[in-house]
Amino acid sequence: MINRGFKNYLVIYTKSEWDKRLDGLSKLNEYEEDNLEFIRYFMRGATELSLDAAGRVLLPKFLLEYAGIKADVVLSCQLNKIEVWDAEAHKAAYANEPKNFSALAQRVMGNKTRRDDE
Repeated sequence: MINRGFKNYLVIYTKSEWDKRLDGLSKLNEYEEDNLEFIRYFMRGATELSLDAAGRVLLPKFLLEYAGIKADVVLSCQLNKIEVWDAEAHKAAYANEPKNFSALAQRVMGNKTRRDDE
């Protein structure tokens, strides 16, 4: 599956990872407006990928437009998914590293935001 990212990039999920996302979404209360809005936005663009006769994966045009992908792409592994970026946008995004990566690592990996429910 491929879907829009939270910024201008795309995300490729394996079938099992996509199913986990759907399971999490199905547990949200659809009578709460924020939940419903998030589900609508998150699902907008979700597309199953398949190979063409030449063994290539063709990305939908509307998703390429969303991500601003015109020519060169960068595939970036993010644990359980792959981000698909326009090469120039990826370069710009990663040129802005946190000023204090050590402090960020401490905040993130200090068990404050870890998901231990899986």
